[in-house]
Amino acid sequence: MAATTPIHLERPDGKGLAAGTLGLWGSTVIGLASTAPVYSLVATLGFVVLAVGAQAPIAFIIAFVPMLLIAFAYRELNNAVPDCGTTFTWGTKAFGPWVGWMGGWGVAVAGMVVLANLAQIASVYFWSLIGQDLENNDWRVVVVAVLFIAAMTWVSWRGVEIGERIQNILLGIQYLALAIFVVTALWQFFAGTAPNPTPFSWEWMNPFAFTDWSGFTEAILLALFIYWGWDTCLALNEETKDPKRIPGRAALLTTVILLFTYVAVTIAAMMYAGLGESGTGLGNEANADDFFLAIKDGLLGPFGWVLVVSVIISAISSTQTTILPTARGTLAMGVYRALPAKFKDVHPTYKTPSFSTIVMGVVASAYYIGMTLISDNILQDSILSLGLAIAFYYAITGFACVWYFRKDLTASPRDFFFKGLFPLLGGLMLTWAFIQSAIDMWDVDYGYTVLFGIGGTFVIGVGSLAFGLVLMFVWYLFPRSKRFFRGESLNRETQVMVPDEPSVTIRSIDGGI
Repeated sequence: MAATTPIHLERPDGKGLAAGTLGLWGSTVIGLASTAPVYSLVATLGFVVLAVGAQAPIAFIIAFVPMLLIAFAYRELNNAVPDCGTTFTWGTKAFGPWVGWMGGWGVAVAGMVVLANLAQIASVYFWSLIGQDLENNDWRVVVVAVLFIAAMTWVSWRGVEIGERIQNILLGIQYLALAIFVVTALWQFFAGTAPNPTPFSWEWMNPFAFTDWSGFTEAILLALFIYWGWDTCLALNEETKDPKRIPGRAALLTTVILLFTYVAVTIAAMMYAGLGESGTGLGNEANADDFFLAIKDGLLGPFGWVLVVSVIISAISSTQTTILPTARGTLAMGVYRALPAKFKDVHPTYKTPSFSTIVMGVVASAYYIGMTLISDNILQDSILSLGLAIAFYYAITGFACVWYFRKDLTASPRDFFFKGLFPLLGGLMLTWAFIQSAIDMWDVDYGYTVLFGIGGTFVIGVGSLAFGLVLMFVWYLFPRSKRFFRGESLNRETQVMVPDEPSVTIRSIDGGI
């Protein structure tokens, strides 16, 4: 790897990232890839159906609402402050350094935990594809998972352009697989060859048909977090053709596409397999953690491997795009003195956060290996706790939008709704999701482990956020941090380090469209 060069505050090109690289299409592709739509459905659909039965489609729609409201917050904040630090930068400008730092930590924790999960899933499915049914903690699974992380770290380090090219291909394959699934499932339904054909009912879309409150909350929380990842396109705002407009539009477009994707696949699956508790039925607990594997042979026959490959590709794709926002978040934290100066290094040729990207890959690999060696159950519980970190930093973003624009809320109806009411409602919904998740996770029956007499998922989820407090206070003791914690290096009036001229040479393969 070539030497890196530090960022200086007087540089006119902002933090040194490759400005003008992405257009609307490229940003949307990366936002969609970050959510891993195929894997998200595979891992979640069965459990949502177990929780609420036929109301699964409306559960995905209801969970979409807070995501859309927070997407408005991201758009408005990005229009005003198109900084790749996103939640960290906006939280600091709105509420001060302490809240901003913890918002940045929430992004980092979520990225680290999900990277370990995605790499493991990709490895397990890889071995399954070649006929090897291995345990999650088998050394061969661990080796291949670490190789996946290393490869995607290299792609992220090598540049946004190469990452965009790869993501166009990988996302295309994912959506092709989903299209094949939907078309084939509906074809067999209408042909009468589906294992349990179930006619579509508008009652599936009835938000008042939920019969169990605990099941409703479980389903909404599960559905809520499969939308997570769309904000990656906001973290790449400084690398887009139009940093103030394109990322926000891409975020909104991504969430809407995900809504239609999840609802369409859910309806097709229900019409094909029904809600039965045996066989390929969606109500069969044995199929809950991997519906595609249960139905692939009956649905596609000798081509069932297509669904397996799509899950591998989905996990690998999201591994790469998950590195992007965390590396850029820590880059911004380094620039504004919230982290050691090394984090603000940018590769002189590839224009990527070189040190931050490598650190992300190394830390994620170390975390994955360490958790696997200690206990695969603890690793699984850390994944289940992911929702706490996500709700935490999304809620901070929603509230930051309201407070940052508080003086503008009466300027026009548009400002009131998009800068005030919608972000506030989104923040409140996610705060509820955080509290409800924490209450559920406290139960010893939640997850796979029990720590200190309570649910291990609660301990890991809350503990990881609390660990951020410890790191923040440790960094506070270092002399270089003083300007940040005194509110000098980043405050409401600070001119954030973004490129002076957005209309730079367009290098994106999508032409910057």
